[in-house]
Amino acid sequence: MHAFRLFAALITTLVITLPVSLHVQAQTEGQWSEYDDVFEDGARHANIWQWGWTGIYATSLAVNAYQSSEASDPDDRFDARVGVVKSALALGGMLTDRQPHPEALAEYERLKASGDLSGVQALGLQLAQAERERRGWGAQISSLVVNGVAGAVIAADGRKSDGAINFATGMLVNELQIWTQPNQASSAINRFQPANLSLGPITIPGEYALHVAPQQLGATWRY
Repeated sequence: MHAFRLFAALITTLVITLPVSLHVQAQTEGQWSEYDDVFEDGARHANIWQWGWTGIYATSLAVNAYQSSEASDPDDRFDARVGVVKSALALGGMLTDRQPHPEALAEYERLKASGDLSGVQALGLQLAQAERERRGWGAQISSLVVNGVAGAVIAADGRKSDGAINFATGMLVNELQIWTQPNQASSAINRFQPANLSLGPITIPGEYALHVAPQQLGATWRY
């Protein structure tokens, strides 16, 4: 009888423990799958963005270089020389300031191989912060200076309207460059996750999300 009770208790323990273990395992696998999407999609997007904008600025540099000497209108030749400088600066920026996502993917794969989930979470926060900084005022100020000087040079040549158009066009292109950057990590962090808020004996079920935006970093709780 004692052996039977021991056997029954063992079976009961297995029945209770097995679903819990499977649930934890499924939850962990789901987390890894989400991180796979964040880092792999981010690296893929970063490579497309990098090569795409590098090609755009390289083409612009070549066209402006040709126009600077071959255009029939003197004003067009002058504007093309200004364009050569702007395109060269933009191309140099693309070649020297690369997206962090490919390196983050390599680090993620290393952390995943060792099962370091907390390290992956920290890496995701770092990547989201980098995305936030690349969409912040720093990127816009440099463009504002370059396009402002270019527009002023053209305006000083006696063509204020052309200078204004050059400035506005340059700022528009820069905004497109900024806002087409990958933001997979920021989007993943900004998604709401289930959580419980405990206040003494009271437990309030709800959801929380960390928000990463160009000019702010915060958290939101809803129930």
